[in-house]
Amino acid sequence: VQLQASGGGLVQAGGSLRLSCAASGLTFSRYDMGWFRQAPGKEREFVAVVSWSGDSTNYADSVKDRFTISRDNAKNTVYLQMNSLKPGDTAVYYCVADRSYYTRVSRDIDYWGQGTQVTVSS
Repeated sequence: VQLQASGGGLVQAGGSLRLSCAASGLTFSRYDMGWFRQAPGKEREFVAVVSWSGDSTNYADSVKDRFTISRDNAKNTVYLQMNSLKPGDTAVYYCVADRSYYTRVSRDIDYWGQGTQVTVSS
């Protein structure tokens, strides 16, 4: 299984970024897809999840109303649109795949991608 994340970078506070994650080696439409992040000196934390069908989404309180997760099952790709970015959003963002929509603990995640760095300057 490969989860290839892209789209990270350096942006000023208030700006936007769109992360993408291309999946291969798994039946994409059978997995719930999500994003976790890890800031320096902190543990990995849940950011957002989208159900296998795309009908359901859930967000961490810290990103609710600013971030939007979506997926395209025809392209085996999941996206994270990040708006109104804050310095506190600075972290390495990881794409994940899991068979449960309700998994929120990093150690229970089925598959991890490599991270992409997001840096928000003040």
